[in-house]
Amino acid sequence: MAGLKEVRTRIASVKSTRQITSAMKLVAAARLRKTQDRIVQLRPYANKLDEILANLYVTLEGEVQHPLIEYRDPEKVLIVLITSNRGLCGAFNTNASKHALDLIGDQYSAQNKAGQLSIMSLGKKGKDFLKTRGVDVAETNQEIFDDLNFKHTSAIADHLMEQFMNKAFDRIDFVYNQFKNAAVQNVVTETFLPLKFEVSEKRKHNFDFIFEPNEEFLVQNLIPRTLRIKVFKMLLDSFTAEHGARMTAMHQATDNATDLIRELTLKYNKARQAAITREIMDIVGGAEALR
Repeated sequence: MAGLKEVRTRIASVKSTRQITSAMKLVAAARLRKTQDRIVQLRPYANKLDEILANLYVTLEGEVQHPLIEYRDPEKVLIVLITSNRGLCGAFNTNASKHALDLIGDQYSAQNKAGQLSIMSLGKKGKDFLKTRGVDVAETNQEIFDDLNFKHTSAIADHLMEQFMNKAFDRIDFVYNQFKNAAVQNVVTETFLPLKFEVSEKRKHNFDFIFEPNEEFLVQNLIPRTLRIKVFKMLLDSFTAEHGARMTAMHQATDNATDLIRELTLKYNKARQAAITREIMDIVGGAEALR
């Protein structure tokens, strides 16, 4: 009977855990719907802004000079790692952190050995992961996800732009999870600075616009705006991917708990039936002995 008691206790424990994971799944799903709407609405705007700026710059044939598009040999590099502040979201944080670690060991190994590589962590889990592996994190920001909006992300973008213009860094890369759907998040590396323009040959001279005041003024003002939008989009992408990963992880945990409860219930019933059979056999044996 002690075995039966242990199984009953475990069933109750797993049921309690299943209630928690099911509730967390519902919360993550509700948050995912909100953030998914935001990133879906932001992407077309950000992509069109990139396209307009790139086409403007190409039509001027390099006449516009700006410190944020100045290419320099990447001697001093900053990697900005975006993760979450909380766990229970599967391999979401581990995948991004490992990708940053691979970037440090492969592409920027020379800068790392020379002490010219810095890490900035947006999110607690990325900082914790890198520190346990002996990687120093120069800057961290855990509060950004408490209220993720354009104003707060613009402050981060302005800080990074200032450091690049002051030549504190020659290259700034972002590593983050890009949201695809609730079940799929792709880890990507995106160069933030220097800003690059990519325009197809087909679209290079496909213009019939009148610019006011002029193209050069627009390019000079659109560059900082585009970079602020980039940072907001990357953080919102990661934030949305986090909720998708957590919803998927909690859904799997709930299903696993259901399967475990089914197995434990079957085990409990078998043990209970065996105990009842033994008691019946003892009664029958006693009756036969008295006869």
